[in-house]
Amino acid sequence: MLPSQIVEEIARLTAENSRGAEALYEAEVALAHAEFELDTVEQKAFIKTQGTVADRTALAKLESADARLQRDLKRAQLNRIKVKIKTIETTLMALGTQVKLIQSEMR
Repeated sequence: MLPSQIVEEIARLTAENSRGAEALYEAEVALAHAEFELDTVEQKAFIKTQGTVADRTALAKLESADARLQRDLKRAQLNRIKVKIKTIETTLMALGTQVKLIQSEMR
């Protein structure tokens, strides 16, 4: 990789990493809303059902399955963003190493 290509790649990854911070925040907010929705649906279902605690719990979980799925999907999205940010940071460190190697070769 040429030095100019490395500089361009570092600039691109830095910009993407900056966008990642905002995406991470948005995903955390979406997950919090999904968890709130799940808790609300599950508790309302528990309160309105009849029977033993085990029966009520099972019915509440069944009734809140869609909200649980949405929460899990939001959590998966958050985790994917975290992994992508970590990958970008690792790539930036590798590029930094390449820059140092090129500098030492030029001396």
